[in-house]
Amino acid sequence: MNDAAKKALKNQYKNSKQVGGVYRICCVPSGECWVRSSPDLKGAKNRFEFQCATKLSPEPAMAPAWKQYGAGAFGFEILEEIEKKETQTSREFLEDVAALLEMWNEKQGEGDDNGAE
Repeated sequence: MNDAAKKALKNQYKNSKQVGGVYRICCVPSGECWVRSSPDLKGAKNRFEFQCATKLSPEPAMAPAWKQYGAGAFGFEILEEIEKKETQTSREFLEDVAALLEMWNEKQGEGDDNGAE
């Protein structure tokens, strides 16, 4: 890769918008759902797809259903997105994402099996 191509990729990365938010992973046959948050929704979805492809449970809380029904029984759904503002620090953005998860948990009456990445 030449220097111009590297510079173009670097600029593209710097100018890309960071999108975080809240997502849900559900096991269709059991009806179980896990609500999570991430400062990088695209990355969270890519990880989920990789885990499905490699048949690895995303986390221990999901392992029993994953083992019983298999990776194909699970789905990934984005519930709400927020975009990092140019004036926000990474910490402020993480706090906003965590607050959004808390609002979703309160809205759904969810308990302890929810969490941030």
